[in-house]
Amino acid sequence: MQAAEKIIEAYVRYVKGWLTMAGIKCKGQFEIDLIAADLSDPRKRRLYHIESVISTSDSFSKLNNKPYSPEAVSNSQKARRRRTLDFFIERKFENTDVLDKLATYGFIEGNYQKIVVSWGWSDDVPEAAKKARIELWDFRTIVKELEGHAREISSFLPDDTMRTIQLLAKASTAPVEKKTVAKEQKYFSTPNKSREPL
Repeated sequence: MQAAEKIIEAYVRYVKGWLTMAGIKCKGQFEIDLIAADLSDPRKRRLYHIESVISTSDSFSKLNNKPYSPEAVSNSQKARRRRTLDFFIERKFENTDVLDKLATYGFIEGNYQKIVVSWGWSDDVPEAAKKARIELWDFRTIVKELEGHAREISSFLPDDTMRTIQLLAKASTAPVEKKTVAKEQKYFSTPNKSREPL
């Protein structure tokens, strides 16, 4: 799992309180980023299929609504096509190999929510995502909520990702002690006299 995917899973587990399974391999070299189950209501189990595309690059950060094209020559073209909503629809949410794998965990079309996590998106994406019944999560919001949650936890966390965020959150608000450095006394030597302070 990549760092961003670990952060998303930590958010789902510790903030949302859902059970998770990540990095699920499918046929045809496909992979499911994350599935989750909300069991807080014993009368109704809520299921989620979560995919993400995270980049801090200004050129490739936002999810867009451009048509997906499977043909790509350069690495930059491949990166751009992975940041289209159509890419997630065709390669992640409607792919036969992915759907077959999801079915083995009880995920049947109509009984779970599809989610895409991105570092923001273009203005025309929310409407298109709504039509495709896809929920959008902003990665920046996830990090802020996770940081706030981690700051409130005083106990030790065995999860490395969550522990790292907990340490960063607490360190960012902890007062820094200013240490005073004593001035060094300088000495000089004089004939027939012991060293005296200057």
